[in-house]
Amino acid sequence: MKSMRSPQRIDSWLSLALLVISMLLVALGASVGSTGFESVLRLGRDPLALQIVLDIRLPRTLGAWSAGALLGLSGALAQGLFRNPLADPYLLGSASGALLGVAVSLVLFGVSPFAAQWLVQVGLTGAAFAGAVGAVLLTLLLAKGVQQTLRLLLAGVIVGVVLGAISSLIMLMRPEVMPTLQAFILGSTGFVGWSACALMAVVWLLCMLLAWLLSPVLDGLSLGEATAVSLGLPLPQVRVLLIGVLALATGTAVAQTGMIAFVGLAAPHLVRSVCRTTHGHLIWLSSLMGGVLLMAADTLARGLMAPQELPVGVLTAVLGGGYLLWLMNRDTRIVSGAGLS
Repeated sequence: MKSMRSPQRIDSWLSLALLVISMLLVALGASVGSTGFESVLRLGRDPLALQIVLDIRLPRTLGAWSAGALLGLSGALAQGLFRNPLADPYLLGSASGALLGVAVSLVLFGVSPFAAQWLVQVGLTGAAFAGAVGAVLLTLLLAKGVQQTLRLLLAGVIVGVVLGAISSLIMLMRPEVMPTLQAFILGSTGFVGWSACALMAVVWLLCMLLAWLLSPVLDGLSLGEATAVSLGLPLPQVRVLLIGVLALATGTAVAQTGMIAFVGLAAPHLVRSVCRTTHGHLIWLSSLMGGVLLMAADTLARGLMAPQELPVGVLTAVLGGGYLLWLMNRDTRIVSGAGLS
């Protein structure tokens, strides 16, 4: 009985630790800016300092956590769905599709600094959603369904590369949209406000609920496809639902913060390095870990080269790439286990 309770106890302690770290990082992120801690020190006597903290730094910090949580959730789903420890939330081309949707909307409708911020945000978010869904549908069409995992992954890579190239071509042909698209490509939380935080929070709750309900199927699938079928699990239908949740979570994060690499890949690995658990707990813990990782990276990106700001997507790519290389050198079974059936 003691051995059965032990993994659950580790899960609970890890969950509590990640929640505490998240709250500490929220306080730190709301305090740090291009001017250091100057705004916080002037909160009591300067209304402008209070506005900077409440309307810029705090929503940005919470937005970084929400985007990281969506990417961490997506990473756990992708690795469980494809039974591949190197699977990434961007596998099905949803991120490149979201970026293309943003690029097309900028060209067709334009974005002015004088436009209403909420209207611009809603339009870009809707375009990113449409692009992500379109990319996933195109991937499924090329893969002829979801039955063949390897074919699905190859189709997703092809769609992602092609759509990314089209976005780059649009940026070259229309230089006026280049600054905005560069922000999306490099990844940034600088344009996240309270409405974006609310949107990501709602989507995160929805995706978390659906992922938790579908997690027993991922547990069965981890035993092998033949075993999952023998257990009577409806694999084709559940795969479609999981891919939909994956696309929704990834598209939402990309629509608000751009292309941020390696958070979805690293978060599940860090959780597994601490504890082994079922997919229901793994998805929850990976989501918390993703939020902590991106919020810490965003705070570091703001203070590392102050007053100049480093794009958080660049920082996560450098740190995540180094972590992946270390992981592959530490355990060669990660590489050998990446083969797909």
